[in-house]
Amino acid sequence: MNFSVVQRVLGILLMMFSVTMLPPILVSFLFDDGTWRVFVYSFVFIIVVGAALFWPVRRANRDMRLRDGFLVVASFWLVLGAFGATPLFLSPTPALTLTEAVFESMSGLTTTGATVLVGLDNLPEAILYYRQQLQWLGGMGIIVLAVAVLPMLGVGGMQLYRAETPGPVKDTKLTPRITETAKALWYVYLGFTICCAVAYWLAGMSVFDAICHSFSTVAIGGFSTYDLSIGHFDSSAIDIVCIVFMFLAGINFSLHFFAWRNNSIRHYFEDPECRAYALILFVLTVVVFTALRLSETFSTAEKSLVDSAFQVVSIASTTGFTTANYASWPGAIPVLLILASFIGGCAGSTAGGLKVMRAMLLYRQGAREIARLVHPSAEIPVKIGNKAVSRRVVEAVWGFFALYIVVFTVILLALLSTGLDQASAFAATAATLNNLGPGLGEVTSGFMNVSPAGQWVSVIAMVLGRLEIFTLLVLVTPTFWRR
Repeated sequence: MNFSVVQRVLGILLMMFSVTMLPPILVSFLFDDGTWRVFVYSFVFIIVVGAALFWPVRRANRDMRLRDGFLVVASFWLVLGAFGATPLFLSPTPALTLTEAVFESMSGLTTTGATVLVGLDNLPEAILYYRQQLQWLGGMGIIVLAVAVLPMLGVGGMQLYRAETPGPVKDTKLTPRITETAKALWYVYLGFTICCAVAYWLAGMSVFDAICHSFSTVAIGGFSTYDLSIGHFDSSAIDIVCIVFMFLAGINFSLHFFAWRNNSIRHYFEDPECRAYALILFVLTVVVFTALRLSETFSTAEKSLVDSAFQVVSIASTTGFTTANYASWPGAIPVLLILASFIGGCAGSTAGGLKVMRAMLLYRQGAREIARLVHPSAEIPVKIGNKAVSRRVVEAVWGFFALYIVVFTVILLALLSTGLDQASAFAATAATLNNLGPGLGEVTSGFMNVSPAGQWVSVIAMVLGRLEIFTLLVLVTPTFWRR
């Protein structure tokens, strides 16, 4: 293990992260909210710590191995969550404890969207902007951004990319060089953000709200500048814009890149995972809409349709925006929506959950085993589209699913031990491990009533969900540390 190389990279990345304290300073001056000093202090503190890590090992230029990449990614997300809490902890408004500040910071960076804050409408604009910026940076992964920059500093990036990129397929690159791949992803990500902000503004949001909500929409984060989330605007036009961009953000960003490069949308229709993702959302919307109409929850069909589509796309893609109190909707709808978050979005998107690709493989493998009961000697391949999937990939997916169940159970028991009731603990586990945000029961509107111990458990769950369990748990295995 090249600890000096890992320390050097962490120092560089932490100094890079300190620069993100500068935009909120500008926002503070623009709105004259008086919080600029908090971000100046945070900038100085973080860059000094980063420099202190970097300087002693600045000449450690050995190649970084795969193990080093895992250690950097896992360590940096934990360190970043802690240092990202600095302005939230120092700011007198809101007055957060260290636990609450770390929870809010980690929720933003992991794009979970769970919050411990109340009274968002009255918070300083710089603090509101900073929360949204955390989600935007975490959405595509600040590590991927660093991959495009680190080669210029003499640090290779392929190990970081493989450890950070979400989804079951880790080695697919859009371009021959990893640096260009990272840049391509960020170009697409930035382009979507700009388009989303403009669309929100045209739909009626202020410039500030449009920028802030575009950050959390494209990142599939769910943070808002208002307690009522998107429901604050009470606008069908804004709801529709949000639905469209949440849906697009849940698609594999590689498809967006190919569509942009080839000026064609055929890749969306040819991709089996994208088709399955769209079908799942469509079926869920029909089911929820039908249930809302039969129960007469809303007075008009238009309101029922828009709210149905909005909450389905928001919860199933693990964004977590709300336009209504879906927890009070009739029958099994609230639980159905929470269960949809277990699938999440496509691999290679900013969504959480198991990912649609893994769900497809689990379904196809289950169908194959049923077919084998009828034809025991038959060789039946597991296919995605027209391509057979290798046994190694299927085994990896089942391994991930088994580990996911174990981790979910442990986190659920840990939250139950902190005093949460069964329904709230289950919803809180799903909301954090799937990087969803809102839950049911005591965590419907946030985690402000969860005990400090429960909040720390939730922080661990959010990091596990963001790094897709394996990346973090591999560090506690003896094999990882064995020479």
